[in-house]
Amino acid sequence: MTVALAGLTLDPAVFLAPMAGITDLPFRRIVARFGAGLLVSEMVASGEMVTDTPSVRAKARTDLGLGDGALPTSVQLAGREAHAMAEAARRVADMGARIIDINMGCPAKQVTGGASGAALMRNLDHALTLIEAVVGAVDLPVTLKCRLGWDRDCLNAADLARRAEAAGIRMLTVHGRTRADFYKGQANWAAIREVVEAVRIPVIANGDITSSAAAREALHLSGASGVMVGRGAQGAPWRLSEIAHALHGTTAPEVPQGAARAALVADHYEAILSFYGRDLGLRVARKHLGWYADEARIDPGLRARIMVAPHPEEVFALIAEAFSSAPARAPEREAA
Repeated sequence: MTVALAGLTLDPAVFLAPMAGITDLPFRRIVARFGAGLLVSEMVASGEMVTDTPSVRAKARTDLGLGDGALPTSVQLAGREAHAMAEAARRVADMGARIIDINMGCPAKQVTGGASGAALMRNLDHALTLIEAVVGAVDLPVTLKCRLGWDRDCLNAADLARRAEAAGIRMLTVHGRTRADFYKGQANWAAIREVVEAVRIPVIANGDITSSAAAREALHLSGASGVMVGRGAQGAPWRLSEIAHALHGTTAPEVPQGAARAALVADHYEAILSFYGRDLGLRVARKHLGWYADEARIDPGLRARIMVAPHPEEVFALIAEAFSSAPARAPEREAA
């Protein structure tokens, strides 16, 4: 299954979700090794993009990887002011973005407290001014990511979808929770169907899609055109490719085992150090190393040593020791 988006073909319809502090350029490149129909960048604050100096904006272009044609990347923008959102959209378009996504789904207090992210679902009239500003500012396809609503008394995703489609939004991703839910409980994929039935544009299901079985059930219950994977890819950058193979018959990924898994983790670790610098990279990498260790079921004592090792040389040695000797795990399978 593919998604057609204003002249672009997103194939397969299994996308990487934007995750703050996680879907940076090193992680997106690792996921891209295995394949994904679309990779969405970390959220970019429109106000910062507009007010930063040219040198900072140049760094933003490098950080987003927009000159890397091998990465099918969408840049996600967040904000609350139409002028800033439009200007930020123009700037990332000039940097080489091919798709722009508007964030109306982030539940974090530091985002919603500034009347951005999911907070925009409390005022659809204002939300539409941002959509109209971004759509009017660029010739690129503009997409939107939202939740089911602010809370159970404000389930307005279908209403937002209809108005967004009329304003020029080309695709919509819906996380099957409200903002009040944060990440508690189980995503309500069936509730996404109301949004699917409200519009003609593609709707992508998001939330708790951590396996092929979950993706299949999400598509069945929602009627969506595709799925977006977030936490399911942590420590398993091949997960999107596994899901695409199960759902759409694409080539199955070669999930690395033993020394190959150690080499992959080491490559990712080295890329993080190069991207952030040694000191910051050491800290940023730890969450990824922890997820890799959990996925491979590394001995807890060895995992703990990896997490606290103070020098890159020691970490590289521990990665080789831990993952080269980890028991092989069969590729993900699901019942026919």
